Amino acid sequence: MQTIAIVDYGSGNLRSAAKAFERAAADEGGADIVVTDDVEAIRTADRIVLPGVGAFADCRAGVLAVPGLREALEEAVIQGGKPFLGICVGMQLMATTGREHGEHEGFGWIDGTVDAVRPDRPELKIPHMGWNELRLTGDHPVLAGLNGGTHCYFVHSFAFQARDPHHVRAVTDHGAEITAAVSRDNLFGVQFHPEKSQAGGLRLIGNFLKWAP
Repeated sequence: MQTIAIVDYGSGNLRSAAKAFERAAADEGGADIVVTDDVEAIRTADRIVLPGVGAFADCRAGVLAVPGLREALEEAVIQGGKPFLGICVGMQLMATTGREHGEHEGFGWIDGTVDAVRPDRPELKIPHMGWNELRLTGDHPVLAGLNGGTHCYFVHSFAFQARDPHHVRAVTDHGAEITAAVSRDNLFGVQFHPEKSQAGGLRLIGNFLKWAP
């Protein structure tokens, strides 16, 4: 049975994420879902999930505050090629730079910046919060079955701006086009919260659990 490590570095309550993964795993034949800050457990897991809520710099600092975690992620994900899913700020941390409350270095896994969402209509509020429709920009196994019209749950004020548009897999609209999903090789990230996105989110998690990049 494969092991899925949901990385706990102090960024929010991960109970709902764990429950969603457990439910999706049950539909896919089972998996061992572990919420952990244990570096060795993360390094040896079959798949790694990095959630994140709050500000880019705070989440980055949280990762760096766990001794050996940044190195373990690099070893397992970049050197080892293990399937990785970044959720919300966990996706943003894959960027080169985050520009929330100053300029901060990201992991540099997918070239791009994380910049403020700026709607072109004053009635659209920030943060971008609530249900919004996905528009897929290409095929990807993790998005299989999520057709145009699938709605997912967003909570964010900043968004990923990928330098290479081929890394963008889905977008949504909030008075501006917002990146909703990015990918490269064994990396996948979503700006929305699949654990809060009901059927569409469970479908995405199930796809991730069987994805073979």
